[in-house]
Amino acid sequence: MTAKWSARTGGVPRTSDRPEHTGEPVRRPADTAGQASPARATGAEAAVATDQPAAPPTRRTPGPLDPAALAGGVAGATALAPLLDLVLESLAKGTVERGGPTPAGSPAAIAAAAATAVEHNPLPDKGIGAEPALAELSRLIAVGSADPADPRCAGHLHCPPLAIAVAAEVAAGAMNQSLDSWDQAPVATELEPWVVRALAELVGFQPDQAGGVLTSGGTESNLMGLLLAREFAPTQRPRVYCSAAAHFSVQRNAGILGLGEDAVVAVPVTADQRMDPIALVATLMADRAGGHRPIAVIATAGTTDFGVIDPLPELAAIANAHDAWFHVDAAYGGGALFSDRLAPLLRGLDLADSIAIDLHKFGWQPVAAGGFLTRRASAFDPLTRRVAYLNPTDDEDLGYRSLLGYSLRTTRRLDALKLAVTFRALGRTGLGVLVDACHDLARHAATAIDAHPRLVLAARPVLSTVVFHFQARHGDPDQVNAALRRRLLAEGSAVVGRTEVDGRIRLKLTLLNPHATTADLDALLALVVEAGEAEDTAEATG
Repeated sequence: MTAKWSARTGGVPRTSDRPEHTGEPVRRPADTAGQASPARATGAEAAVATDQPAAPPTRRTPGPLDPAALAGGVAGATALAPLLDLVLESLAKGTVERGGPTPAGSPAAIAAAAATAVEHNPLPDKGIGAEPALAELSRLIAVGSADPADPRCAGHLHCPPLAIAVAAEVAAGAMNQSLDSWDQAPVATELEPWVVRALAELVGFQPDQAGGVLTSGGTESNLMGLLLAREFAPTQRPRVYCSAAAHFSVQRNAGILGLGEDAVVAVPVTADQRMDPIALVATLMADRAGGHRPIAVIATAGTTDFGVIDPLPELAAIANAHDAWFHVDAAYGGGALFSDRLAPLLRGLDLADSIAIDLHKFGWQPVAAGGFLTRRASAFDPLTRRVAYLNPTDDEDLGYRSLLGYSLRTTRRLDALKLAVTFRALGRTGLGVLVDACHDLARHAATAIDAHPRLVLAARPVLSTVVFHFQARHGDPDQVNAALRRRLLAEGSAVVGRTEVDGRIRLKLTLLNPHATTADLDALLALVVEAGEAEDTAEATG
């Protein structure tokens, strides 16, 4: 580590009064009476006590691996460099130690490892120093994590982030901008609207008319869509319509907003898992006759299990006919717009009043990288707030604009940087290649499952999810499929998803690793079959 530090700092000059790092925090010198300086008033405190002008504070001059060093400022990069070296080294060691897509062992063993790593107290009276704290816990995270970059980690909509996006996260974290006022994030306040504009153009909105903000993900974006729908058509007996396969956040968000979870009506789906427009119209008419007022139709563009996309043009027309807000949850499917092959599946997305899109799915960003977009920027008017200490009118009139009125959050980090870097580096075409690679993997997996005598495919994949099950011969099919998945987790050999279709347990591959190969998938399916056979035999003999 010392060699890396020396190589990075090279000829950085040292001031004559800068103390060499000794492994302990830099301390103030004792005063002239021999008393430690924390016991007496200094700086501004001394000025108040003596009515004398305050002496300038002593500037800290931290050495390498000082746990109290700052990441920003002129010396920030110098302080950060050896720490990043240490993190990368620890991550590499931990990944090798883990040796697979997820840690082997029981949940209790993983919990014990976490407790041991912090000695059952992450906040001791006296710190242990930067190097052991950072190295040990970075290694712990690598050893104990499910690694989405491993091709055998395919359980959820949980993508492996691009290295370039993670590098951008370091820059964003170091500068620690807060996007609730211009003076806390000058250029960040100007950068995010450009990223939002690019996303608005991607979904087919007129970028000069659209509005948007970056969010923590689909749940927050769906909450905002439902909030604006409530403000668009306030009523005493509201109804919200989504498909039976819609994300659970729709119902929960309705409860949070005071609409009531029972205000959400689950519309039946057709055989291909898409919302049935005929059933929607029938349900709407029946509710209207009962005195209810439809305030929103929420379509899904990429369901969590099957990745299917609701018939957007038809649903948009129905919502418009009933003067209801049309929100599309495209958290999963929105990234398919990067692909020339898959983009036509989202025809009609531009008819939405609002859209949720997640780039920590098909976008390969570290969490969080959600987006919420509106066809008209004026839709955000209900969120507008004027706060004297954040966005006074005279400041905004002179160009010091604020993004406060676009978000449900006040303090908000610079998530736009990693997106801007990724977009600039890869472009739409480059991201489309990654989307197509994942789609190809899903098609290969489906074909391989179809051809295997012990595996049964539930449906042909639309995007990158593949639902199937292992065909038990002796034991209860649901128990065998549930147990084989847990066996793979306990072995640390694979992460496979689980869901239910028509009340039966099914397995799921969610393929978001564009660098995985067909051979990787064949090996993963072989592990599933091996675990299934072991559990089926255990059922028969147990």
